[in-house]
This record gives sequence, structure tokens and C-alpha cells, in this order.
Amino acid sequence: MEQLLSSVGFCTEVEEDLIDAVTGLSGSGPAYAFTALDALADGGVKMGLPRRLAVRLGAQALLGAAKMLLHSEQHPGQLKDNVSSPGGATIHALHVLESGGFRSLLINAVEASCIRTRELQSMADQEQVSPAAIKKTILDKVKLDSPAGTALSPSGHTKLLPRSLAPAGKD
Repeated sequence: MEQLLSSVGFCTEVEEDLIDAVTGLSGSGPAYAFTALDALADGGVKMGLPRRLAVRLGAQALLGAAKMLLHSEQHPGQLKDNVSSPGGATIHALHVLESGGFRSLLINAVEASCIRTRELQSMADQEQVSPAAIKKTILDKVKLDSPAGTALSPSGHTKLLPRSLAPAGKD
């Protein structure tokens, strides 16, 4: 199964009890990225760029940063430091983000998505919501959050394989 899933994108095994956290991070992650990109584009428009160009520049910035990270052994914080000149525009912009609680907002968003995933699973376990309805909600979300060709994997999709579904003999 892992080989099949890997053929269409990133695949990794995770412990069953981490699936909700994975959903909070990577399942909802495209929405976080789209929201950040929308805000970046709005900033560009505010400063005089045409919207179409602002969206394209923002998308390329996010794509380039993601590629740098995926092809690097460095921590994201180190890469951030590498592109921030002392006294430069980037460090001043980062100060504004930090002052506004940017990191805390992202951390809290991942937590909120994880908690809601657990709530939905609990409701399904108590038969207040059918597993089919949850599956449909998740599939609809994946369709909305992961249009083909927008993610970094060749297919534009990330696939997760809970350990309980992993091929026998995998550690």
C-alpha cells in the first residue's frame, strides 16, 4: 500500500494516535497557506501591484521557500535567518509578524483543527455523525484544499498511511 500511495505523492507512516495531529497540520495546511498567500497578495496590492502579479509573486515566494526547506537539512528558523539581512527589510517585516502573534496564531490553528477532528471522530463513535458523513467532509476538504498541481509533491497530494494499515513487517 505504501508503494502505491508513494507513487502519487509524499507518504509516511504515523502512529494511529497522531492522525488527528497530522490532520491539523497537513490536512488543514493548504488552507493556512492559501490564507497566507491571500494576505501577502493583499499587501502587494496595497503597495501598488496588480492583483494577478501579487498572487503570482506570493505563490512563487512560498513555493521557493518550501523547495528550499525540502532540499535542505537546515531548520526552518535557520533558513529564515539566512534570508534576513541585519537591519534589512525582511527582519523588519518579521518583527511586525512576531508582534502580531503570527507563530501563536498558526500553532493555535493547528491545535483547533486537531481538536475538531477529535470531536468529529468522537461524534462518529457515538453515532451522532455517520462515519460516511465525516469521510465525505474530509474528502471534500481535500478536494478544496489540494487542487492538482499546487502542492510540492509531483501529483499535488500528500498521502498518509497509519501504522495499522502499513504493510506487515514495517517498523
